[in-house]
Amino acid sequence: MSQDWNTKYGPRRVRRDPPTLDEAIFAAIGITDDQEAQAEIAASLMGMPLELVLAEVKKAARSSARSATRVIAGEQGAQRSVVVERRVVRKFGNDKRA
Repeated sequence: MSQDWNTKYGPRRVRRDPPTLDEAIFAAIGITDDQEAQAEIAASLMGMPLELVLAEVKKAARSSARSATRVIAGEQGAQRSVVVERRVVRKFGNDKRA
């Protein structure tokens, strides 16, 4: 889709494309965790029937569930936890201690 309008510099055109189905599902996943609600949101963005979008949402949920778990394997395949802590050291300008 495109829209034209006249400005003092001449006619201008802006191209507006609807989102792809994958983009609409990605946006819906960011809004809610409920698959039915995700399908409704994506269907309304795309203007598609709910049944078609619901099937794609379920496919996306299955593929993301597989890749969501990350395990760090150490020696001999043993799993280990990694904890990252940040320690804040405050230094004052008038502190004369060494």
